[in-house]
Amino acid sequence: MSAPEAGGPEPGGAEPGGSEPGRDATGAASRRDRLLGGRVVLSQPESGYRAAIDPVLLAAAVPAAPGERALDLGCGVGAATLCLAVRIPGLRVAGIELQPQLAALARLNAAQTGIADRVSIAEGDLRDLQAGAAGYDHVLANPPYLRAGTHTPPPDASRAAAHGEGEADLAAWIAAAARMLRPRGLLTLVHRADRFDEVVACLRPRFGSIALFPLWPRAGVPARRVLVQACKGARGPARVLPGLILHGPDGRYTAEAEAVLRDAAALTLAGQGGAGQRSAEQGAVATRPGSPISGT
Repeated sequence: MSAPEAGGPEPGGAEPGGSEPGRDATGAASRRDRLLGGRVVLSQPESGYRAAIDPVLLAAAVPAAPGERALDLGCGVGAATLCLAVRIPGLRVAGIELQPQLAALARLNAAQTGIADRVSIAEGDLRDLQAGAAGYDHVLANPPYLRAGTHTPPPDASRAAAHGEGEADLAAWIAAAARMLRPRGLLTLVHRADRFDEVVACLRPRFGSIALFPLWPRAGVPARRVLVQACKGARGPARVLPGLILHGPDGRYTAEAEAVLRDAAALTLAGQGGAGQRSAEQGAVATRPGSPISGT
């Protein structure tokens, strides 16, 4: 539920020429894009909020494993949800979305992508989430980037909700993640680089071992987005990682960015691997989706 990242040659890593016109379940105009080299089929509103590359990069940074459970806060049409589920066979992914039209599209996209058996989407306010007996192994989030009252909202209500914070501010998003994670579970989020200090302030003291991973538009240019990962209940020091350069001098995606956006490679923010390394391909495990409301 956040604003698209501007400046990418193809929104969301979509295949060139792969966007097709259509209608959603309500009859509203939509377009069908393809992510991760066609692995993910993503119907999005023709007007209003449309996902770009940020949720694809977010999903690549979640170090989940087959058999684990992940929750996507503010999942929108399911871009990050589905990219994560496709990248890791056997992972169960739940999403919660405030806007009913986007939640319906997320369910449709899970079915179109062929992974509805491992993905569950609920409509609701993240502030109402209560953890079940067992928390999630991972929570991921792409919160609205702009503070309430600091910008002029776009006229489209869906885009306005995606661009700017509403009643749920950044602190509320991180508090919801803390409630839904198991002890030592990981939170991974993407946000504006000029708000990373606020992100870190909201994470503490509930989270530690914070890793900051800049997303550089091109070499020598200040980062506009950052990936942040933190461990619930940890007390380790914060780390600033090398990050990922998205575009080369010619404006095209770098080979490293292409590997993530089209080949479903992972970004390593934690563990032994260096930042930006590709993960090993993970095997499939048959599992059932969990409920994003109960945490079960």
